[in-house]
Formats: sequence, C-alpha cells, structure tokens
Amino acid sequence: MNSSPDPTAALLDAVTLTARRLAGDDEVSPALHPSPRPEMGDYSTNAAMMLAKPLGRAPREIAAELAIAIEAELGPVLEKTEIAGPGFINLFLGDAWYREATSLMAATGAAGVPPVEDPERIIVEFVSANPTGPLTAASGRHAAYGDSLSRLLKATGNRITTEYYVNDGGTQVQNFAASIAARMNGEEPPKDGYKGTYVNELAERAKAEGHDPADLEKLALTGVAWMVEGIRGSLGNFGVGMDDFFSERSLYEDNLVDRGIERMREAGHVFDEDGAVWLRTTDFGDDKDRVLIRSSGEVTYFGADVAYHVDKIERGNDRLVDVLGADHHGYVARMAAAMEALEGGKAEFEAQIMQLIHLVEGGQRTKMSKRAGDIVTLDEL
Repeated sequence: MNSSPDPTAALLDAVTLTARRLAGDDEVSPALHPSPRPEMGDYSTNAAMMLAKPLGRAPREIAAELAIAIEAELGPVLEKTEIAGPGFINLFLGDAWYREATSLMAATGAAGVPPVEDPERIIVEFVSANPTGPLTAASGRHAAYGDSLSRLLKATGNRITTEYYVNDGGTQVQNFAASIAARMNGEEPPKDGYKGTYVNELAERAKAEGHDPADLEKLALTGVAWMVEGIRGSLGNFGVGMDDFFSERSLYEDNLVDRGIERMREAGHVFDEDGAVWLRTTDFGDDKDRVLIRSSGEVTYFGADVAYHVDKIERGNDRLVDVLGADHHGYVARMAAAMEALEGGKAEFEAQIMQLIHLVEGGQRTKMSKRAGDIVTLDEL
C-alpha cells in the first residue's frame, strides 16, 4: 500500500497500473467505485470495458487477465476478485488492507481524507440559539451538522474556529430578565416574557445569591451568563465543543457597529435617507436596499449582524460559514450582498440552511416555545 493519506489510492494505483500495462497506453484512467452491495465486493472497476475497444477483445476476457494482474500487484491486501456483468472486476479486500489502512490513518492523522491544496482559515457559526432558555431538541440537528462540517473541514487541513453567537443585546433578553424578576417577586411573567419552569429555577438562584429584582440590567447579564453556562454544558454532553461564544453586546461596547458601517460608507455603499442609515445591497444582487440603523437610532438585526461579520473578517478569516435555520432563507441574499460590499469577494460567505424539525405528540404536530415554556431540551434527548 502506498503512503497516501487516502488508503483507497493504492487500490486505484494498482488497477490503473495493470490496465496501462495491458493497453500499452499511459493515458488510460479507469474508475474505481465502492460496490453497491457487500456480495459484490468492496470496490468495482470498469477497466476491462475501457480496454475492450482499443484492444479489440471481449471485456470479460480482458477482465480475467486484469484480475490476475491486479491480484499479483496488490498481494495479501486483496482477498479475491470476481468478474461480474459485462466485464466489471469486483475487488474483495482482505484483513491486511484494513490493518494497513488503519495504521496509515493513525500515523497521518487523516481519516482517509486528502488535504486541500490551499488551506483556508474558516469560521463556522452554528446553533446560536437565543440565550433565554436551555437548548431545545431543535438545536440538536444544528449542533450535529455544524460540528460534523467543522470536523470535516479541519480534517482536510483547514484552520477552523467554531463559534456560537450569543444574542444578548435585544428586547428578548430584556423580557427574559423581567420574567426572572417577576418570579423573584412571586408574580407572573409579563405578556412577552418566559414562563418555563427553568425561569422559576433561575429566580430561586438569583434570590439565593442576593440579586435585586429591580436591577433588570444586572439580572439580564447574570441570567444570560447562567444560560450560556448551561448551553456550553449541553453541547459538551452532546459531544460538541465550541471554541468561542461571541456576545452581541460586545458589538456595541467595542464600537464594532459604527466601525463596520463606516467601513462600508467609505467604500460608497452606505447612504442616509429619511433619517435612517441604509446599505445599498441592490448593487450586489439583493432585491432592495436594507436599513442598518432606523430613524429612531436603533440598530437593526441586520445592522448588528453585518457588524458581527465585519469582526469575523477582521479576525483574518478567509471564509465565513453560517449554519442557519429555514426561517433565515430570505436572509442569505442580503448578507451575501453585505459581504460583497465589505470585501469585494475577498472573504467568502457561505450559508448552510437547516430545515425545521417537528415533534409529534398524540399523533399531532406540536410546536416548541421557550416563551410558553413548552420545550423538549437537548439534554432530555
């Protein structure tokens, strides 16, 4: 077996070499594919059928000759060969092949994945569920996909950072804090608050630690910190390790929003109209221009997210991968336009859309809601 980090390369090399010897042609390049069923071996090649016309011989006749040559070339790593159909050669691998393949992968640290020619620095953001409650079962799919994608990208030689975006700067967090405060006072959460039993537990913890229910700002910070602590633990239990948790609040505290908008303004892509600040995303294929800062001075969700992606770029990433829910499908074009406005395509943006999951109870589809307290947590799974 050769020293390639891809153990199947030795099989293809042997098939190609024997085919070229028989044909007397160094340009012959037969295919090698995994067999569709175990009884058909591990791999199959069409080499004999490729040589039938140039050699003027029947494919099965050529296959018989090639099979003997392939067995001699590969030796004990091949258990046997069989000729099938019009002239396919099925290869049955022996235990020696698996032992050598396992040793090779252990030595190289590559699970049969060839490295990319030009490794990139890639940041993969996934899960990023609001920190107003524990991770739900819906986040499990995002976690599994994002983690698997990150591992594959890393296995091919790229430098990977995994990141969770903590939405701790919006009204939902304010409602979350108000819900904790209400429970601390023995009251029902507000109309737009959160009613889960976990809120009661947070309220008890807050009282035990001496927090003031009137200090909603501190309750918000503390409640989010407790939730992020739990989220990190849930992901760890699920086998997913997140490199970083990025706080939305830091976008404002570190002036990243203003900096990102100014960067695009200097490039000529930002304009002011009706008291609001706009990004001219139509210049880059979007169906309409987008508001970054409303006339009230409030930064839009899109404006904050653009600033977040500016920060990703400034950290030196070549590719930004976002794993998003199906409800973000219409969001992709505008963010891609913003990235083009920012970098002119120098930093690639890629969105992976995950479909929603539905739980069934009593034969009926149910909908999870953190606000209503009707959830199935990832830990429960």
